[in-house]
Amino acid sequence: MPPRDPQDDAPVLRFLEYLEAERNASPRTVEAYARSLAQFRVWMQGRFTAWVQCTAADFRGWLYEALEQELKPATIRLRFASLRSFYTYLMRREGLAVNPLESVTLPKASQRLPIHLSLRQMEQLLSLPLQLPADKKSPAWLPYRDAAILELFYACGMRLSELVSLNADALRDGDDCVRVLGKGRKVRLVPVGEYAREAVARYREMAGVTGSEPLFISRLGRRMSGRSVELMLDKYLRVSDIPFHISPHKLRHTFATHLLDAGADLRAVQELLGHTSLSTTQIYTHVTKARMKEVYLQAHPRADWGEEE
Repeated sequence: MPPRDPQDDAPVLRFLEYLEAERNASPRTVEAYARSLAQFRVWMQGRFTAWVQCTAADFRGWLYEALEQELKPATIRLRFASLRSFYTYLMRREGLAVNPLESVTLPKASQRLPIHLSLRQMEQLLSLPLQLPADKKSPAWLPYRDAAILELFYACGMRLSELVSLNADALRDGDDCVRVLGKGRKVRLVPVGEYAREAVARYREMAGVTGSEPLFISRLGRRMSGRSVELMLDKYLRVSDIPFHISPHKLRHTFATHLLDAGADLRAVQELLGHTSLSTTQIYTHVTKARMKEVYLQAHPRADWGEEE
């Protein structure tokens, strides 16, 4: 259960229940929204009387303080996404007449191009688990588990939370698709290439995971956590030639970018990633255009475009 509001606020609790029951929001989303609402209540301290009494000036004050503290834009936008969703709920379900957030303008989010690996870097990373000397204290199947995780990340572009929640029967022998439980608890089928299928099958046989058991397990036989996967990836990055740090999510970026580089349809990539909006997927087209321009500038004898405006 997400952390409760400091004063056990009934409208907030009803809103969180609404997110879980009607919007099928993930536990992580519910927890993040609950935390943002609680943080605002704490910031208001003795000035808070009721949510319907909060004004645009209150929310601007919270925004200005966040900007002065130089919080990350993503953190600020998450805070206010929680508040906007909550006030929309109050207007639709609890009779609030005026939304005080309508006149609060957030700074524009800077659009960063997703970091991704080149094909050579990705191939090196995929090969490392079975190339490094095996740890004699670890189960024999552990390097094969790591290889299967990396292959499946690259083959399917899954989120970290989606990968660690997989059970062994999500990809059975002979299947060419994996059933992924995504955001909003929506199930999608994602094709799996031969390399990833073989890697998963080899690991499953060695580790003896079957049926509804967790697919990826720790040395103690428990479902791997997202943090365990991050640490596993860090281990291989340290011995690779990759000159920058990447998270498991960057493997998702790599999956999408490589597909688009090879001419995949944007709508198809949207479905594979489980994006609700096409605009979320379109960020990857900027990556491929940037690479195309870089290649052009390096290769064409009359490609000096000068300074960009």
